[in-house]
Amino acid sequence: MFTPPRALALAALPVVALLGVAAFAPLPFTLAQPGTTANVLGDDHGTPVISIKGAPTRPTEGELRMTTIVATGPKEDVGIGDVVDSWFRTDRAVLPHDSVYPTGGSEKEIEQHNLDDMTKSQDAAADAALNYLGLGPGSVDITLHLADVGGPSAGLFFALGIVDKLDGDGSGGDLTGGRTVAGTGTIDADGGVGAVGGVSLKTQAARRDGATVFLVPKAECSEAKSELPKGLRLIPVTTLKDAVNSLRALDRGGKVPSC
Repeated sequence: MFTPPRALALAALPVVALLGVAAFAPLPFTLAQPGTTANVLGDDHGTPVISIKGAPTRPTEGELRMTTIVATGPKEDVGIGDVVDSWFRTDRAVLPHDSVYPTGGSEKEIEQHNLDDMTKSQDAAADAALNYLGLGPGSVDITLHLADVGGPSAGLFFALGIVDKLDGDGSGGDLTGGRTVAGTGTIDADGGVGAVGGVSLKTQAARRDGATVFLVPKAECSEAKSELPKGLRLIPVTTLKDAVNSLRALDRGGKVPSC
């Protein structure tokens, strides 16, 4: 969603005859770089990311880290010098402005849109996890808290965190196997995992913060492999069930899919 083929960014640049003008004119691009990661099994500013009432929870080991990218602001001018510099850096990406900020509007409206997406993602994650575990709606009270992060791309990891806290690997162990597992992906109430964009930057953030495994929406495998940091294993997923089964297999030495 966020990162088109790099050739598209080049193709959108002015022809040579217009370079003099373009050097001083803002371009319709946004620049992005690896952002923060957050362990959904832990705390955020002293508050548990996942709080559960109405069902017993289990202590967890290992980490489930959702990942982010950081982009230039919706009203920030991006010049040709910024684009060229970012083009030659593996830790930067040049994205069409509308792919990051498709709604237009003021900065406050865009921020609210992203927060609304996060809220919807959290609701879908709770539903997906409870459906996966065979628990009916309303049987468990789940509160998700993650400040200063917007958008829907943490959905898969919220759902995995809920599953780990309630059921672990289903056999008394941790879903993570004690590892630091990172990744990204939207989720719907039925457990379907969707693409998010910016994956090659998110893998860099994940490895920087200690992850050795990265769960990626299957449709984004190629992008994830393009700048894959050394020591990070990619596992493609299309559903919450895929993700859980792959993590179980990884811990037990079973067959694990790869990109």
